[in-house]
Amino acid sequence: MAVIEFKNVFKSFGEGTARNDVLRGIDLKVQEGEFLVLLGFSGTGKTTLINLMAGLEAPSKGEVLFRGKPVTGPGPERGVIFQNYSLMPWLTVNGNVRLAVDTIFPDLPKAEKAAKVDHFVKMVGLSHATTRRPAELSGGMRQRVNVARALAMNPEVLLLDEPLSALDALTRANLADEIEHIWDQDKKTCVLITNDVDEAILLADRIIALNPDGTLGEHFPVSLPRPRDRSEMNNNEQFKALRAQVTNYLMDVGIEAKAEGTRSLPNVEPIHSVPRAVAEAQEGGLEERYLSFEQLHKVYPTPKGPLTVVEDFNLKLNKGEFISLIGHSGCGKSTVLTMTAGLNAISKGVIKLDGYEVRDADPERAVVFQSPNLFPWLTAKENVAIGVDKVYPKASMAERQDVIEYYLERVGLADAMDQAASSMSNGMKQRVGIARAFALSPKLLLLDEPFGMLDSLTRWELQEVLMEVWSRTKVTAICVTHDVDEAILLADRVVMMTNGPQATIGKITNVDLPRPRTRKALLEHPDYYHYRQEVLDFLEEYEHGAKPRSKPAPKAIAAE
Repeated sequence: MAVIEFKNVFKSFGEGTARNDVLRGIDLKVQEGEFLVLLGFSGTGKTTLINLMAGLEAPSKGEVLFRGKPVTGPGPERGVIFQNYSLMPWLTVNGNVRLAVDTIFPDLPKAEKAAKVDHFVKMVGLSHATTRRPAELSGGMRQRVNVARALAMNPEVLLLDEPLSALDALTRANLADEIEHIWDQDKKTCVLITNDVDEAILLADRIIALNPDGTLGEHFPVSLPRPRDRSEMNNNEQFKALRAQVTNYLMDVGIEAKAEGTRSLPNVEPIHSVPRAVAEAQEGGLEERYLSFEQLHKVYPTPKGPLTVVEDFNLKLNKGEFISLIGHSGCGKSTVLTMTAGLNAISKGVIKLDGYEVRDADPERAVVFQSPNLFPWLTAKENVAIGVDKVYPKASMAERQDVIEYYLERVGLADAMDQAASSMSNGMKQRVGIARAFALSPKLLLLDEPFGMLDSLTRWELQEVLMEVWSRTKVTAICVTHDVDEAILLADRVVMMTNGPQATIGKITNVDLPRPRTRKALLEHPDYYHYRQEVLDFLEEYEHGAKPRSKPAPKAIAAE
């Protein structure tokens, strides 16, 4: 008998013309001890599905069964871990876990309750932080408390609703490993919802894709032997084949649904060449060593004395080169970027662009942040126009309009130019941000984790939008990211930074892959996983706060 079973389940919200059908005709069996991963993007009904399992929602039609009996509400046999932490802010780590123990085992002697709390806090690696309150914990530590609290209820089934999505890449990977270890120890039945393909493959016995129309998609059995080491998987042909298969399926059904379901994101062909005003703005300048970082340092004063965050950062870029900057949280990636943008003072050393020293912020250096910072009351066109009017003072109004419309069309917003930013999705807003940056015709494009807040499918789409627009302008660009695949997809060179403080360049990988690039083509390229391994090896060496054994980078690293 299945632990959880869905029989022809439909779930709708609202009524009449306002009715939204989220799930349709779901038939699903979750087997005892299985680790099932439901993989899908925003709007595919993933959270609704897990809420039905948890008894937090009731089906509009059909049945949800737990061990053959209808689910009528929440129960301690189904422990849920949500994306947000929902901890009691006034309680310590131990206090939050104790809440669960008190609820499920009210009659247990005090000493045994304390032993249970200690056991589960230790299991998630928080024995050193038992007396801290949530405000004193990092995001990863808070989610560990959430996991410990769910485990302390001794559930038969663990339901995990994107519990890792708000965490940085390293914390996410470590916590995923811990969840697998806990599952392996207790052989609990686990259902995980995620939009991360690698996470799904590393954890699952079986992956089920969720389609945008609310139906279940293809089932992918995962027969890779356990334990599954992230680094070793990168050289495993079975892993590579499954990764390509799952990714391509999700892209095909997801992008097809978006193209059919909205006029806002059409796949359009350009109707004119790069505007004359842009071409004129891009003329001239150095070609080699176009951008140089020389002995760059950033030092912050602290009560305990000066703290050097970045030191001896030396790098030279040729005109038109695209660099990805990657490293663990706190390694100074964004600090280097904000100094380059002129938004953060340089403590020592110099940054030169096209022969001139970088000082204050200037439109010649366009920045795309994780959040696009649009004026919500303005349309897409009006948001882009703010910078364009300043950058092209000699251009006619018609020429400026030409520039604005050209780049909005390039990012797939031909039908949404007059839409207010306040009514746009996050993905559409970021498209406007990218269009605005390119429309400035900058000498340098700076991208600070520009897709970090987006779901995977939107991120994949916008990476390719960025590549398409960049291939037309060949603007010199630096992208800060923590995503290894994104770093390789975008860059001519991946620049890896050592851990902070005193972070510097640890290694550089030249990415000799053909352009224009697409995710599908890269996954099939024989050299792609070689480059991926180089970056993964470096990041693994610097996990857990490791410091370099010796100064790894020479004093000046020039573009080749």
